[in-house]
Amino acid sequence: MNAERPLALITGVGPGTGSALARRFAEGGYRVAMIARNADRLAQIAHEVGAATALPCDVTDEAALRDAIAKVGPPEIVVHNAVGGAFGTFEAVDTDTLRRNFDVNTMALFNLARLTAPAMVAAGKGAIVVTGNTAALRGKAAFAGFAPTKAAQRILAESLGRDLGPKGVHVAYLIIDAVIDVPWSRKLHHDKPDDFFISPTSIAEEVFHLAHQPKDAWSFLAEVRPFREPW
Repeated sequence: MNAERPLALITGVGPGTGSALARRFAEGGYRVAMIARNADRLAQIAHEVGAATALPCDVTDEAALRDAIAKVGPPEIVVHNAVGGAFGTFEAVDTDTLRRNFDVNTMALFNLARLTAPAMVAAGKGAIVVTGNTAALRGKAAFAGFAPTKAAQRILAESLGRDLGPKGVHVAYLIIDAVIDVPWSRKLHHDKPDDFFISPTSIAEEVFHLAHQPKDAWSFLAEVRPFREPW
């Protein structure tokens, strides 16, 4: 990869939104560092994207995360797309699941910011974008093991934005109010038309836009949803 190109670091890179993000930033002139646990899948996506480096890593392992970032150097853009999720009421979800989801969704963002934001501040530019969903705004009964961690993630991102914004680093939180168009969701919602879903490519386009907003018009909280989605 061309070392003169700026670096975008993306977590949670799988066959859906993560790979679409990697492709969009590569097309936008970035070297891309991709983090996920599945080494074989990451290697395949890196081969497909081209200007990408696979960094197999569990985002909940702070030491491993630090080592992974050290291999590629300081990023100009960070996209925290890794997600820990679970369905169930508070009586059905066990405490380990809730704790794991908090580690993936919130603590990983905390550690990512600590590991990458200082270099952005020193450079006077950069962006941290987090992919979220409506669970960050409301706690439905069956989301007891998930919504609290996404709400905490959103609040942490807001705290980061208030701290880093005046230092030249943009932080944005994108709420995805939609079912993402990936094979498993298609199978689950097999009776739905195409326009029921949001495409990973559309999500990636909005994340890229948020990461490149001019300094006189920064958004913190943004939302995307299909035109038919009730809200």
